[in-house]
Amino acid sequence: MLRCLIACLAWLAWCLPAAAQTAPAERPTYTVAVVPQFQAADIHRTWSPLLARLGEELGVTLVLKLAPDIPRFEEDVVAGGPDFVYLNPYHQVRAHRAQNYRPLVRDSTLLTGIVVVRRDDPIRDVRALDGKTLAFPAPNAFGASLLIRAHLAEQTRIQITPNYAKTHTNAYRQTLLGKSAATGGLRATLEREPQEVRDALRILLETPGAAPHPLSAHPRVPAALQTSLQQAWLRLAKEAAMQPSFRDIPMPRPVAADHQRDYGPVERLKLDRYTE
Repeated sequence: MLRCLIACLAWLAWCLPAAAQTAPAERPTYTVAVVPQFQAADIHRTWSPLLARLGEELGVTLVLKLAPDIPRFEEDVVAGGPDFVYLNPYHQVRAHRAQNYRPLVRDSTLLTGIVVVRRDDPIRDVRALDGKTLAFPAPNAFGASLLIRAHLAEQTRIQITPNYAKTHTNAYRQTLLGKSAATGGLRATLEREPQEVRDALRILLETPGAAPHPLSAHPRVPAALQTSLQQAWLRLAKEAAMQPSFRDIPMPRPVAADHQRDYGPVERLKLDRYTE
């Protein structure tokens, strides 16, 4: 009996280290912050399946991180909080300047801002908006606010009074209700509005294009993981089952991003003069 017990203990002593060596290690966890330009429920619906699939592909856990509003999102990014971040082009300039965030992917379609008026408004020339109140979703929204305000001041040479409505939807309705002469927005957000809203508005101006929102990585993320995520992102975007998520981000046709090539021109716009 004693010999049997000793044999069993010897067998366990040999097996346990081997089991410990072969047990699956806990996956590393990384946070992914997304600019809160849409409702939190919509962001979760869009991003959660994509992050779960990316995590499986890469052998990591990607945790969605949502700020309650854009100002707190900006503070977190400038402080280097998120490992990965989806952010607007002006945020990318600030994030690169503060923390050296590296853009990995962006959509291939350039981002432009639009100015819309009521369809029945007689205004046909944007210069007629001089001295008027315009609605915008937020002070530092890139295409829907900064690009437009810079274009009106630097190119059109008119002065307007901005009114910040907090969301794209609210801003469009400011013009529909006659509370503003026009609204700054994006084609993508206008197209998400109900048909009756789209039918009641008319695009008066569209700004020149700029590279759109990237997904960027903090330099503490291992370079190999950054490259693997970039490759997996571009590969998954071609899968039919994943395309609804990429359309909703929106990044339906992603390409590899480069800070100097894509966001150097944004930096040269000196948009700091128009931020609030």
